[in-house]
Amino acid sequence: MRDGSPQGIYKVQALDRAFAVLDLLGESDTPLGLAQVASSLQLHKSTAHRFLMVLERHRMVERTSSGKFRLGLRLFDFGNRAIEQYDLRERAQPHLRRLVAETEETAHLCILEGAHVIYIDKIEPARSVRMITRIGSSNPVHCTSVGKAMLAFLPEDRLVDILRRTRFERFTHRTIATPEALRVEIEKTRRRGYAVDDEELEEGLRCIAVPLLDAQRQPVAAVSVSGPSFRVTAHKLPSIANHLLQCVRGISMDMGFSSTGRGHRAAWTA
Repeated sequence: MRDGSPQGIYKVQALDRAFAVLDLLGESDTPLGLAQVASSLQLHKSTAHRFLMVLERHRMVERTSSGKFRLGLRLFDFGNRAIEQYDLRERAQPHLRRLVAETEETAHLCILEGAHVIYIDKIEPARSVRMITRIGSSNPVHCTSVGKAMLAFLPEDRLVDILRRTRFERFTHRTIATPEALRVEIEKTRRRGYAVDDEELEEGLRCIAVPLLDAQRQPVAAVSVSGPSFRVTAHKLPSIANHLLQCVRGISMDMGFSSTGRGHRAAWTA
């Protein structure tokens, strides 16, 4: 539904103007001062200043030592991630299909976005019990195996920031409900090399995930296998984890992250 209210129209105009600021800075060969931005976009200085402050706060623009503005490096990061994710999904698909054939359960490919995971691909087996997740949907990090898998391999400063932003909502009686409990689970994940969602998001559903690490051993994504807890039993987890490891190793090699997949920790025993 379109929001035709004055407030809704103002929000759209504000977004248009914010993007106009980014376009202007992107087209300029040199950093621009506040007066130049305001004049070029026919904005009052106070309005242009407001937009620049918001964009600076989100690291979309940055200020030089002379007080002028240029595009921020966060945009570079976004661009790299967009290219990477587009390529990632395409390159991961044959490995995900193989994983589904081996485990006969649903496979997900997810990325980290703030304190949530985003499902960017999903492949299901020819089974009667299927997952209700959909591509593009999201879930919190604290109660998903893919979330915990990526958290376990993040630098400490990013981990602290995400824990601070996480709302520890309970979905089942098994959901992790505190930052301290999540840190304990993250440490378990580091030691064994894979993460488990033991009916923490949905009763009767068990998931296991392994992170996909880049050449700097930073988590780019995570791959999971999910299914009903009566099929994905605790006894099967090490075997499924081995299939997951082979899957992410294959994706890693195809993406050029590593030639051997040695960046992935796998400390479990079959």
